[in-house]
Amino acid sequence: GGGIYMNYSHPTLSDVTLSYNSAVSSSYAKGGGIYCGNSDPILNRVLLNSNSAKHGGGLSLMASAPIIHHATIRGNSASSSGGGIHFTSDSNPVLLNSIIWENGLAGEISGSGETTVTYSDIQGGWDGEGNINADPLFTNPEMGDFTLQEESPCIGTGEDGTDMGAFEFGS
Repeated sequence: GGGIYMNYSHPTLSDVTLSYNSAVSSSYAKGGGIYCGNSDPILNRVLLNSNSAKHGGGLSLMASAPIIHHATIRGNSASSSGGGIHFTSDSNPVLLNSIIWENGLAGEISGSGETTVTYSDIQGGWDGEGNINADPLFTNPEMGDFTLQEESPCIGTGEDGTDMGAFEFGS
């Protein structure tokens, strides 16, 4: 884990930004932003931006079942699999009200475990209730501003009419 490494832990992380971290020291480098092994964290309003690793540029999961609410996972990269998120078959992530966008050639989400994604904006699309595949229209991501523009399709389209992503419109 380039930014945060979790092993056999169950923390709650809220309002966290992890940018420009990397996990590249070995051929097994996983989780440029966050690596979870045998961990079940709750991630709330987390931004993973411009992180890199071999597997899971933003987030890598092994035998883990995180609950991810209102996350923005954007601009991460992986040289092998899961630019945004990579998970093993024994992982079961749950994503809600999140945006996963522009995570390089390795794709937004990759893995063989069971994942539940609802009310989220996933580039390339993802099956699940309330999911969309539309440019989220961040205000100025190149300058680190991931708030949503007034025309964003992510405003009011999350569960119970909330905004998708880590930052609500106007915040």
